[in-house]
Amino acid sequence: MVRAVPTWLRVVAVIFVVLTALLLLAPLVVVAGASLNASQFVQFPPDGLSLEWYRKVLSSSEYLSAGWTSLQIALLVTVSATLIGGAAAIAIHRDQLPGSQALSALFLSPLVLPTIIYAIGMLMLWSSVFGPVTFLTLWIGHTVVAIPYVVRTTLAVLSESDPFLEEAARTMGARRLQRLWLVVVPQCAPGLAAGAFFAFNVSFDEAVLSLFLRKPGLTTLPVQIYGQLEFSPDPSVAAVSTIMIAITIILIFCIDRLLGIKNFAET
Repeated sequence: MVRAVPTWLRVVAVIFVVLTALLLLAPLVVVAGASLNASQFVQFPPDGLSLEWYRKVLSSSEYLSAGWTSLQIALLVTVSATLIGGAAAIAIHRDQLPGSQALSALFLSPLVLPTIIYAIGMLMLWSSVFGPVTFLTLWIGHTVVAIPYVVRTTLAVLSESDPFLEEAARTMGARRLQRLWLVVVPQCAPGLAAGAFFAFNVSFDEAVLSLFLRKPGLTTLPVQIYGQLEFSPDPSVAAVSTIMIAITIILIFCIDRLLGIKNFAET
């Protein structure tokens, strides 16, 4: 017979969950509260409430230009990382390539390699081979660090897929590309969607790579925030951060409507 969970253990578990939630959510609440501050300084609780800093951000050419650059790169990275990572995950799952395990470790290696080391190496390599960094450099750099998320989520979904569906399609006369597009891709769609979500967020929030691989006139939103904090910090930084948090929440809501948050979380 399974013994009942002791009351004291339940209390400890509840306290642990509550404290963890507070540690995760409290910083977000502080940032959102500071963005409504009526004074010229970043502080919490706010000294009066005002939307002035949101107006300043949305009318600032520096913030808008940096935000547009980050959005462009994030969208391009989402497409490229999803295509490359999804194709790599399918190939690794089928184990039809020589050294599939080594390829899996290679595609997942950016997760364990410190970003600053990769950024310095990418900058030195690109400068010595191609010359000054460009928009393309930033796109490639962000794609490399985003691919592992797509590979990981897609492999997780494929590991639970039914291998006999593709065999049945082949028996029915479906050609290789037809089986890939009509059977394999729909099976790994939740993993691709989750990977695309992570790829967008990783690229949009990436600061280290953007700092090393940028050029004059090519500034992303995280780099703009860091520069603002360094030279003249004010609540506009908190306002931009709150907008970025809101974008993430909107993306999660869209995924929930299209895919279902339960299926998304299971990847």
